[in-house]
Amino acid sequence: MQETTIKNALLPGISKAHTLDEIADFWDTHSLADYWEQTEEVEFEVRARRRRRITLAPELYERVEMQARIRGVLPETLVNLWLAERLQVAVQAGEAAPSSAPG
Repeated sequence: MQETTIKNALLPGISKAHTLDEIADFWDTHSLADYWEQTEEVEFEVRARRRRRITLAPELYERVEMQARIRGVLPETLVNLWLAERLQVAVQAGEAAPSSAPG
């Protein structure tokens, strides 16, 4: 995992950590139930891009699922990687317009 330093005047919090990796390590070995009284309610906004769904034939999904398991990734991740690779090939071959979306 990449070491990322946290830049926030309110930290370090319960974990006394200074990086995301340290926070993850702390909560991997501690229970929130032990620290519940030290928590406080907060509000935050999540700006996630909406995902689209594409259905696959059950036989095709089983094959994708097997390949994903071999590679140690989720089927959705593998399909996204494969589609991105194929679209890049299509763009290079002049079969498709370049994407304006990041990624």
